[in-house]
Amino acid sequence: MALANLAGAQIADNVPTFPQNSTSLPGNGMAPASDPKLGATESQQIAAQINQALVSALTGQNTVLNAKASDLLAHVDVVAPVIASVMHRPGITLAQQWQVTKVIRRGGLGGELLDSLASPEPATRAAAAQLCGALRLAESVAWLSDLLSDPDEKVRIAAARALGRTGGRRAVDALMGAVEAFPPHRLALAIAHGASDIDLDGLLRSGGSAKTWVVVALACGLRADALRFPRLVAMARDRSSPSEVRVAACRALGMIGDRAAAGVLRNLGLDPDSAVSEAATHALRRYDPGVQRRQT
Repeated sequence: MALANLAGAQIADNVPTFPQNSTSLPGNGMAPASDPKLGATESQQIAAQINQALVSALTGQNTVLNAKASDLLAHVDVVAPVIASVMHRPGITLAQQWQVTKVIRRGGLGGELLDSLASPEPATRAAAAQLCGALRLAESVAWLSDLLSDPDEKVRIAAARALGRTGGRRAVDALMGAVEAFPPHRLALAIAHGASDIDLDGLLRSGGSAKTWVVVALACGLRADALRFPRLVAMARDRSSPSEVRVAACRALGMIGDRAAAGVLRNLGLDPDSAVSEAATHALRRYDPGVQRRQT
């Protein structure tokens, strides 16, 4: 399936990597503000305030964000999705992100979130990572990279997701540097969100361990990246490659959805490597649900 697609100066390193066009956001943003008179919860009120400030900033209005990091952290499960719905919609430009940067700087929110990434409480570190990723906070990349080796698993997972949401070369490098420490599917999802086409080309050329190839192949599949179709076909067919790499390439070919993959997968369904043949047959069912398992 295809993926849809800031304290400190923004650079092109963490501009969204999906097709870009300047986006005009409606005045009421992605999530309408709730009327406190109608019994809106504190979480909803904070989320509505953040939503209004971000939308105003993205549309070039002079706005002030009065929310405290402590409030956002306390209500992260409600607030972070609202932030992400604004900041991660297709078409957000560098200029628009810079407007958000100025709002965050003006309110001191960025520094407070960075400090929270070093909190002694794992729950606070995880929540801060989630918010940094939602805001695409460029200056948090170095901190989030350190959290990839945090002793708490929830913090490590939150940091990986946040780096994927933040995007850019530094974030991708940090994620790939932790390739041996994460399940491939989790890291692949982060890479699929955060890597540019140039990043993926570089990863496909750079080589590395079998797990690196698995992650990159799965990331291409998750992005439905038809441009990497020939390379994935070559990876799936290469019998000198580790079995897990060929399996990942077959899975990616299934996710991309290019009908040209059907013939390739049909042939790979007869591969002498049972793991490859099973993966190819399973992927082929995306094109032809009537395909049966190979009998052994």
